[in-house]
Amino acid sequence: MTPVFEHTIAPGAAWSARVAGGREIRLSAVTDRANCSLLIFAASDPVDRMNIPDTLKAQYSARIRPPMVLMSDRGTALASMTGSSLDWHDALCGHGLDIHADRHGRSSYATDRNEWRRSARTGLLSELRKNGRNDSHLHATVNLFSKVALDADAGLRFIPDHCRAGDWVTLRAELDLLLVASTAPHPLDPRWSPAPVEVAIAPAAPVTEDDPSRTWRAESARALEQSERVFA
Repeated sequence: MTPVFEHTIAPGAAWSARVAGGREIRLSAVTDRANCSLLIFAASDPVDRMNIPDTLKAQYSARIRPPMVLMSDRGTALASMTGSSLDWHDALCGHGLDIHADRHGRSSYATDRNEWRRSARTGLLSELRKNGRNDSHLHATVNLFSKVALDADAGLRFIPDHCRAGDWVTLRAELDLLLVASTAPHPLDPRWSPAPVEVAIAPAAPVTEDDPSRTWRAESARALEQSERVFA
């Protein structure tokens, strides 16, 4: 499908957009080691927001990958992951905080201009406020393009070479959505090396009865049925 919108989120920057239901959102890593911390809301109701614990629990997973459904607090399918060049997107570690950016040295716009280091939290909150929301609407993110694994002490460690330039993921908006994203590094990434991410939005292909997200699990099918009732 021909994109109706294209944008490049600069390294370490944040972005937000309202996306109509029935659109496909393709996010692509421009360079290696990209990370995109993503929030999703139903555009019509800020209470209906992506619930990471429920999404993982209902689909028996510790990671996000196709053809999983990203569910809201009320069990509604907000978006389906329809494809990806990677089989693992982190949903355990949350987004980076100011403390994660500051460990690379204090930074500000006054001294560093557009190169100043902003945490994912700072960027996400800025975009939420642009959309009439505040820190009470901030919730757990999916960290697209990032992977973590257990280390020898049963803690989580960052996998540095998981994402390469050209890796991509596609999401299908099941409802009218508000997307909020930051390209600040993953909180466990020991380097400050943010990468740009390209966004392309286009009409999604028609959904069929044998759609992989619908047949993935009974729980994902119920979430999609709930979104169809809301969308109708």
